[in-house]
Amino acid sequence: MKTVLVTGSSGLIGSAVAQFFDAKGWNVHGVDNNMRAEFFGPEGDTRWNLKRLSGELKHFTHHELDIRNRDAVLKTVADIKPDAIVHCAAQPSHDLAAKMPFQDFDVNAAGTFNLLEATRRVSTSIVFAHLSTNKVYGDAPNRIRLKELATRWDYDDPKYANGIGEDMTIDQSKHSLFGASKTAGDIFVQEYGRYFDMPTCCLRCGCLTGPQHSGVELHGFLSYLVKCNVEGRTYNIYGYKGKQVRDNIHSTDVADFISRFIEKPRIAEVYNLGGGRENSCSLLEAFAQVQEITGKAQKTTYVDQARSGDHICYISDLTKVKAHYPGFTLTKSLSTTIRETVDAWKHRLAH
Repeated sequence: MKTVLVTGSSGLIGSAVAQFFDAKGWNVHGVDNNMRAEFFGPEGDTRWNLKRLSGELKHFTHHELDIRNRDAVLKTVADIKPDAIVHCAAQPSHDLAAKMPFQDFDVNAAGTFNLLEATRRVSTSIVFAHLSTNKVYGDAPNRIRLKELATRWDYDDPKYANGIGEDMTIDQSKHSLFGASKTAGDIFVQEYGRYFDMPTCCLRCGCLTGPQHSGVELHGFLSYLVKCNVEGRTYNIYGYKGKQVRDNIHSTDVADFISRFIEKPRIAEVYNLGGGRENSCSLLEAFAQVQEITGKAQKTTYVDQARSGDHICYISDLTKVKAHYPGFTLTKSLSTTIRETVDAWKHRLAH
C-alpha cells in the first residue's frame, strides 16, 4: 500500500487531498497543528475538520506537528518514508503577514525548506507537490491593460484571452510579505527539483474554495462571502468598485490534479492551477449568484482603498495544465461550488 504525507491536512485542500488518496486505498498521514486558529481566531479553527477526517477515513493517521520544528519534521518524514508529500500547510493571508512577519516567513519559507530537505534525506524519488499561490506574481498582473465592464474588470489584451500563464514575471513587483515568503518556498521547491533531480511541482493557485473551507475575512474569499450572506453579516468591499475578478477552483479538482501529477511526475514544474475563465467571477457577480441561491440580499460596505498588492483581475490560464495532463478537467462549476458552500455553511452554523 502506498503512502502520502499531507501537511495542512485539516485545511481545505489538505483535507480534500487526504480524502482523495484515502479513497484510492493509500495510507494517509496528516500533519496539522491547527495554527490557522492562531492566525484567525476561533473562526479559523479547523479541529472540526480533523474530527471529521478521523471519523470518516479508513487509512488516516494524524500527526500534531509544527513544520517550523526542523528536527521533528526530519524525524517524521524519516519515520514515515512516504511515496509522496503534498505540502498544503501555510500562513495564507497577505494582510495578516504584515502583522506577524516572523511567523509568516517561518511557516511559508522555512517550513517548506524543512520539508524539502527532510524529503531529500530520505529519498530523491519521493514526489513533492507544493501548494504555492498566484501571489508569487505580486501585482505584476495589474500591469495588463484592462477594460471595465458592467460587473467586472477584464483583460483588454488578446495575449491574456485565456488568462495568465506561467511566463508571468515574479520579479520587481509588490507581493505583500505573504507573497514574498511563498515565492521563497516556490523557488526552493523548483531548485530542489532541478539541483537534486527530484520530482517536484509548484501549483500557483487561483482562489481555492469548497464546502470544507473555514473562510475568514482575511482569507477564503468565496467561503467567507457565502458565510456573510448566510449569517446576514456585512461584507466589506475593498476598492476596484467590487469588480475585481478571481477564478475559483474546487478543492476536489485540486486534489484530482495533484493525484495525476503524482502518478506521472515531472521535475521542477510550475503550473497555474485555478478555475480558469469559466469559473471566474467578480465580487458583484458572486453576490448575485449567492443571493439567487439563498434569497437573501447581501449587506455590503465599500472601502475606497484596495488591499496593498491586490490583483484587480486574475484568471488562470490552464493551457499548460491540460497539455501536460490531458485527462484533467474541472468537474465542479462555479454555481455548483457556491451551492455546496451555501449548504455547508448552513449546516455548520446550525450545529
